[in-house]
Amino acid sequence: MLFNLLAPLADEFALFNLFRYLTFRTGGAILTALFIALFAGPKLILWLRTKQGQGQPIRSDGPEGHLLTKKGTPTMGGFLILLALAISTLLWADLTSGYVWAVLMVTIGYGLIGFADDFLKVSKKNPKGLSGRIKLAFEIGIAAVAVIWVMSLTRDPLSTSIAIPFLKAVLINIGWFFVPVAIFIIVGAGNSVNLTDGLDGLAIVPVMIAAGCYALISYLVGNAVFSGYLQIPSVPGAGEMAVFCGALTGAGLGFLWFNAPPARVFMGDTGSLSLGGALGMVAVITKHEIVLGIIGGLFVLETVSVIVQVTSYKLTGKRVFRMAPLHHHFEKKGWAEPTIVIRFWIIASVLALIGLSTLKLR
Repeated sequence: MLFNLLAPLADEFALFNLFRYLTFRTGGAILTALFIALFAGPKLILWLRTKQGQGQPIRSDGPEGHLLTKKGTPTMGGFLILLALAISTLLWADLTSGYVWAVLMVTIGYGLIGFADDFLKVSKKNPKGLSGRIKLAFEIGIAAVAVIWVMSLTRDPLSTSIAIPFLKAVLINIGWFFVPVAIFIIVGAGNSVNLTDGLDGLAIVPVMIAAGCYALISYLVGNAVFSGYLQIPSVPGAGEMAVFCGALTGAGLGFLWFNAPPARVFMGDTGSLSLGGALGMVAVITKHEIVLGIIGGLFVLETVSVIVQVTSYKLTGKRVFRMAPLHHHFEKKGWAEPTIVIRFWIIASVLALIGLSTLKLR
């Protein structure tokens, strides 16, 4: 909004020229989202605690310590992230950009699905929540609309192509098959972050790391000079995703203030589904879909651990891990929660650096 209101006045007031710079608006989005989250956090947590009573239901078959340390902690803290993220994005992004509205649609849409799931868990005092099939159907529907919308905004043949990391300007045009591929990426990202969200601070920091990486990627692909130099796909208008990713990072920092061990609030599916979906949507817009599997490799590992565990048990009756997702396996082995969380943050950081290296190693 500020860009649309103040940038046109830059010729008359030199100070307003700052709003033409993506870097300035991205920085503004980070700080705005951070301050909103820090200001609104205590009041929202108090309200959630009052309404939810016993807080998020804890799995009876989960790590034993969770019944003692996490019982009574309110969930739906993802609403705080969405509030800060949405306000900051609307304030600092170019509101004439269809990309901005598409990514907000996925983020808020997935947030509503997660909210419904969290609400059922709390109201019924049951950790199962919304039916998996119903969740998946809505996730696919929202992703499909967003993908087709983004394809209409992106020039051909880029709109239906996938870029290959480590190769110079290599695009594979897969036509309308791009729609199910992109849907898979968005839905997969949403559910992968959801699976990772099991310990205090475990999911939000890797999400912020990924968002920071995609803020840089968005800025580069949206700039014809930089994208030409790096020989990566140029996507005019995708630079606005830097502002969105900046807002996501700031909102994540604000939430982490309250989610740091011992957590005062959990993000719940309200947060994890929406943040994962947002990252998937940004990856599709910036034509760095495959790179998300590297930058968000921690989420992939967590998801693969669940797939391996379920498949092994159904086929052989034996479990590969003591418990899935992977972070619970290490809990069962006796690792302290902060040890698991910090080591997983380190893994996420290393994978993010590898993902960013694809920008130059071509």
